[in-house]
Amino acid sequence: MRSGGCPAGSSRVQRLDPFALPVRFAASDAAADEGVREIELHRERVVVRRTLAGMRMALNLPLSSFTGIGLQVCTNAAGAHCAVVLAHKDPSLVLPLFLSPEADDAMAEWKSWAAALGLPLLLHDEESGWREAHARMGRVRISKTRPRRRRRNALKQRRPSLLMYRQPGWVEASTPVHRGEHEIIARN
Repeated sequence: MRSGGCPAGSSRVQRLDPFALPVRFAASDAAADEGVREIELHRERVVVRRTLAGMRMALNLPLSSFTGIGLQVCTNAAGAHCAVVLAHKDPSLVLPLFLSPEADDAMAEWKSWAAALGLPLLLHDEESGWREAHARMGRVRISKTRPRRRRRNALKQRRPSLLMYRQPGWVEASTPVHRGEHEIIARN
């Protein structure tokens, strides 16, 4: 393994800072000789280094080859924990970013990683695999429009409520109408 880089994780949970990129960390890999792979994560690329059957290899992947930032719940003998991962179509290239037994911490990290890398939010289902958490059209999220709330909001005290009740004016018989005039505004 190479030394150097940013320290990753803590003693309680594995945590990488999404706003301190590039970051270098080690992750477990069952297929590797030593059972460990070294990962360098940059804003535009990911480098995965491991040794397989005595041969050292490095995969240099663009960040666009990953499908998104995934959130999955994992259960084992120690209990359940939430994992935030960099999801890929190939299950061997799924990279762990955050691991914790606290769901609230995992949700915050999930959204932070998606904002930092500009990738969509994904959820993991056992039967269907990765799916998007929100409907999207390109990079724009699609959702139902919310009704406008006028009352009982923070800005209600700043806006005059009289504007809600204003009616358009009517032309009555007593309103003077000036036909044949050349100027609307008098200039004298």
